[in-house]
Formats: sequence, structure tokens, C-alpha cells
Amino acid sequence: MPQKRNRATKIVATVGPASNTPEKLKQLFLAGVDVFRLNFSHGTQADHGTVLAHIRRLEEEVGRPIGVIADLQGPKLRIGRFADGAITFGPGKRLRFDADVDRLGDADRVPIPHPDIIEALTIGSTVLCDDGKVRLKVVEKGAGWLDAEVVSGTRLSNNKGFNIPDVVLPLSPLTEKDRADLAFAVEKGVEWIALSFVQRPEDIHEARALIQGRAAVMLKMEKPAAVEHLTELVELSDAIMVARGDLGVELSLPELPAIQKRMIAESRRQGRPVIVATQMLESMISAPVPTRAEVSDVATAVYEGTDCVMLSAESAAGQYPVEAVSFMDDIIRHVERDPGYRQVLDATQAEWGKTIGDAVTKAAYQTALAVDAAAIVAYTLSGTTGLRAARERPPVPILGITTRLETARRLALSYGVHAVHVAEDIHSFGEMVDRAVQVAVEQGLAAPGDRLAITAGVPFAKPGTTNILRVTTIGDTTPPSKHDVDATTTA
Repeated sequence: MPQKRNRATKIVATVGPASNTPEKLKQLFLAGVDVFRLNFSHGTQADHGTVLAHIRRLEEEVGRPIGVIADLQGPKLRIGRFADGAITFGPGKRLRFDADVDRLGDADRVPIPHPDIIEALTIGSTVLCDDGKVRLKVVEKGAGWLDAEVVSGTRLSNNKGFNIPDVVLPLSPLTEKDRADLAFAVEKGVEWIALSFVQRPEDIHEARALIQGRAAVMLKMEKPAAVEHLTELVELSDAIMVARGDLGVELSLPELPAIQKRMIAESRRQGRPVIVATQMLESMISAPVPTRAEVSDVATAVYEGTDCVMLSAESAAGQYPVEAVSFMDDIIRHVERDPGYRQVLDATQAEWGKTIGDAVTKAAYQTALAVDAAAIVAYTLSGTTGLRAARERPPVPILGITTRLETARRLALSYGVHAVHVAEDIHSFGEMVDRAVQVAVEQGLAAPGDRLAITAGVPFAKPGTTNILRVTTIGDTTPPSKHDVDATTTA
């Protein structure tokens, strides 16, 4: 029996040294992973190619489409080196920043190998070093240098990262390394390219020009400038990742819960899958059980209607990767069984779209509720119909049937969608109903006597033509014949 999840919210797991063997990948999948993330900030292209090959073999073995995200590193801003390896200071101390990286820093001077960033900063700008542990304010600026006063923090050491939260930096999100990794990933056939360091809409256009439709674009929301352009960036992307790690450095931590909720709501409104990521079960890197606060954090994201929750170091480098997935799976299932969960989702219904496909999908959702259908069946080529159905957050599974394997893999990210790849297109209403019934029964989503709400498009096998809603009752014979289909209506 192909793996059918008893939950709608999906799980993404990052692959790393703790999880990159065929045996461990299978354990993670069986524990509940729907999509694997390859983090190109670590490892080589050869490493990631080997893992991807393992995942594809696992997909064949389990008979389920598995999505893969290639997460690009993006620009990494780091200070230079110090003569003594580190410096210490206190609040009020002035430090000079300049781009002369050939000279080692000292107690009064910090080299930064980014002259364009020094140029972009202005008096009053905030500079954060070492993940925000050191905060400085620019107080004076000259040609090729600036002075910043320490607001908080006491120590800086070699090559620590730095962030500039309140300035749009003149940097592309794609470094030469990222371009090479992107070309490698799309050649190998990953479904998703995750972009780091996006600040403005132009950054997504640049990536799409390189991807050329060979993969979907996932935007990592990790810069304050991106939050300011949230609506436009969600529209330009194919999916969103709420990257709370970097956001938590550059924004006030108390702001994060509201921003997370806003991002989930906007992504759902526009029908884009959304992932909540970073430190979800962080303590499980070294502990066999999560903290109560972490359990509540995962549950909160599920209550807010996210498509996915994600594990990072927990599954990539932690001591308990499989246990972390199992806990996440268990948390999701408990939340989704809570009557209050449906009340929250139903109170925040997504806005209706204006197309025929939007109307048919909305009608399928309402019809499924009215006739107590076991599942909504969405025939989809590009995945758009499956995404529309997922936007409604129905209380029944969405069976996404597609002849395109890449579409089935992409839909593995979407709320409630059980994607199935089939070999042949349908050509008639009879085939449409017969196949929907057969696949639903085979996949364990329905049984004789159950009803299905089926959406498809005429002409068949043409993207973007969803214009049919048919309700059918499954007969007593499995697999069904045409005579087993009754109580059928068409809208």
C-alpha cells in the first residue's frame, strides 16, 4: 500500500550527515517526511547528487512521489580577521570599519571585504555582527570607511557574519557559487529552487531567467526589505519559506509571531504553499524529546494553516533525526484532530479567485462538504488545480492525479494533497470517473459506497482548463467498471 499520511500538513526534512544514507532516508520517509531539502550551504555538488539519486531510488521503492528542494546559500557577509583572533569591548566603544582586508583588524578597527556595503550604509544605520550578539550604530562616515558605536555586545572574532537590517544592499541574491549550484540542481531535476537573501522583486526575475521553467521558485523570507514587499514577492514566487532564523536576527524577536502569521495568510490567499522553518524542534539535535515550547511552536504553525513545517539541523546533523520527524508527525496529527483546528481554518477562508477554475474548485470544496465526500479529486497537469484545492484547506484529502511526475513531486509540498502520477491521459468523461475511483480506492482514500467530488478540464489533457465538477458514488466492485458509477452529476 502506498504511503498515505493521516494528516494534511506536510513535513520537510533537511538532509545532512545524520540522514544522507539510503537506509536513513527511508526511515525518515516512513516516519513522515514528504519533501527533502538539500542545503547547498554545506557539502559539495557531488554529495547532493548522491543524495538525490538515493531519494529517486527510494521514490521508486515506496511508489510515492517525493519532492526535493535545492536551497541555495546566497551571499554570506562576514567580517575579516583580527591580529589576535578576536577583540573585546563594551557599549559606547567606537569601531572603524573599512575594506582594507590585507591589514588585520585590531581593538579599534574591523575589516569588511565588502566596499559596496560600506558605501550603502548611512549615518544611523544598524550593523549586527555574530547573529546579532553585537549591535552597532553608524555614527560617522568617510571615503571607504565608517565609524560605528557599540550598542550591545562585548566580543568579536575572526570571520563572524554580519547583517544590515535597515538598508537594501546592492547585492544579487545569486553569487557565482549559487549560479553553479542552481545549474547543477536543475540539470539533476530537483523540483524546487529556494532563494536566499531576496530583497526585492527584481531578485526573483533574475533567478527565473536562469531557471527557465525547469524548477519552481521558492522564496526564503529572511530580509526586512522582503517583508515590506510581501504581497508582490508572494505573487512572483511559487512557494514561500518563513526563514525565522535570519528574520530573527534582523527584526525584533517579538515581531516574528505576527510576521509569521501574516506570511502564512498572504501565501494562502494567493494559493502558494508556505513552509515554516528554523528551530522548530531545535533541542532534538541532542535530546530524544522536544521541549514543551517547541511542541507548541509546531502546533501554532499548524493552527495558522501552514502547508509545511520543516526540520533543519534536527534531521541534518542531530542525534535523533527519525525521532524528530516522528514527533513532528504526531504533533500535526493531534492538532488536526482538534475540533478547534477546523474552526480556526474555516474562520480564515481564502478569498475566491475570479477564474472558471477558481469557481469550479470552490464548488468542489463546498460540494464535498455537502455530500460528505471521502475525497476531492483534482486532475491537474501543471499543478494549479491541486494548489487551488489546497488553498481551501478542505477537511478531506485532495487526490491530485497527474501524468507529469514533476507536478506530482511539487504537489508533495501542498496542504492535503495526495499526489499520484499516472502514465496515460484521460480522453472521456467515463475514463475520468473510472480512473478517479480506481486510484482513490487503490490509494486507500475511499471505499465502496463513498462519494468523490471530481474536478477536471475539457478538452482533456490540456493545462489551465479546469471547468468540470462531477460527483460520483463508488460502486461495490473494485476495480470499478463503468456500470459501478452512479449518482453522477456534472456542473
